[in-house]
Amino acid sequence: MKKFLDHVNFVRENSPYYLKHYENVAQGCDDISKYPIVDQKEFWRANENFGKGVLTAKHESGLVFKSGGTSGNPKYSYFTAREWGDFAEVSGRGFRNNGIKKGDRIANLFYGGELYASFIYITDLIKCADVGVSYPIAGQTEISVMVEMLEKLNINVIAGVPTTIMNIVSYLQEHKEIELNIELILFGGESFYDDQLQAIREFFGDIKVHSVLYASVDGGELGYFDEATCKNGEHRVFDESTIMEIVDEDTLEVISEPNRGGVLLVTNLNRKLMPLIRYPVGDMAMWCEEVGVKDRRFKLLGRSEEGARIGPATLYAQDIMDVLKHFSDEVKVVNFQLLVTHDGKKDRAVIRAVAVSLPSDQELLSAKIIEYLYEQRPMFTELLANNIIHPISVEWCNSDTLEKNARTGKTKRILDKRLIL
Repeated sequence: MKKFLDHVNFVRENSPYYLKHYENVAQGCDDISKYPIVDQKEFWRANENFGKGVLTAKHESGLVFKSGGTSGNPKYSYFTAREWGDFAEVSGRGFRNNGIKKGDRIANLFYGGELYASFIYITDLIKCADVGVSYPIAGQTEISVMVEMLEKLNINVIAGVPTTIMNIVSYLQEHKEIELNIELILFGGESFYDDQLQAIREFFGDIKVHSVLYASVDGGELGYFDEATCKNGEHRVFDESTIMEIVDEDTLEVISEPNRGGVLLVTNLNRKLMPLIRYPVGDMAMWCEEVGVKDRRFKLLGRSEEGARIGPATLYAQDIMDVLKHFSDEVKVVNFQLLVTHDGKKDRAVIRAVAVSLPSDQELLSAKIIEYLYEQRPMFTELLANNIIHPISVEWCNSDTLEKNARTGKTKRILDKRLIL
């Protein structure tokens, strides 16, 4: 663990946040489990003001991206130029296991601009993988123009979020004169569900559909899809650059054995400017192989309590807390739970709220709460306008309605009832 010890020593010496975070950990400790897990709220609060509390140095070259958070509290991720290059290089090496062949014509349909990372990231990792030819079309391209380009350029691999891919399928179903030669669909950012995969295969036949890679702008490279050994939902660890851990949701005990679910943590050994050490990536996972296997395989089990993907956007528990707090003069909400389901080929989110006493006009208050939520997270308004998600709603209920952890009795803040494939 010398690489880890060198890294953590550098970080605690140069990052004000980590210096305080590790005040009770002995200098020279090389046991990663002895270091406290990052509290996301404290981490991002310290990272405000251009990363002043978390960063280990002044940010003078590289890139800045944004992810998650309400419009009033965005999360900014900072990379040096070298770190971004390392991110793309390592990811590119993993991408070579994805089933891509020399000569494949890959359409990058991820989103770019407005500080989104995915479009630039996919472009760079394909270049670093040095396999296949990248066509950077972008997800915000008008669907008719996108399909026209896919046809004219003889694209055989498309990479994008499931929402974009399903829009392509719907367009092709309406324009049967168009023939595309798609052999492989690579997706990221959200999950495919059974009804969506069924619609794809009804249209394209026995087409391959799997993850492009498992990564996030805040967590970095998290796992790669190995066509030879991974099923949908499974990835392999990037041993060369990360330490991945799965810990018990309640006790925070490190889970070593396979087939036991827990919270996924990442330690990225290449990220020195904005360090990530035992950082919760927001997903539940379990190991699929025994300890000691190179690039150990794991399976994702859905979002953890931090938030849930609704279509291509994440709704965080903290977002809901902030919105409900805004209406505290009108209703005292003592508990809530976000219920996420999937029907009609779209995600549905319901905020189950428990109040001390309900107002006389529940429907009016619910409408005001949702309207304010849309104001804070305008991307959901766009998704709704484009018929990508069902409207978010509020359900007033009693405390017994909320599902709880059987062992601890704690309310499960995010209740994801979708079947993830």
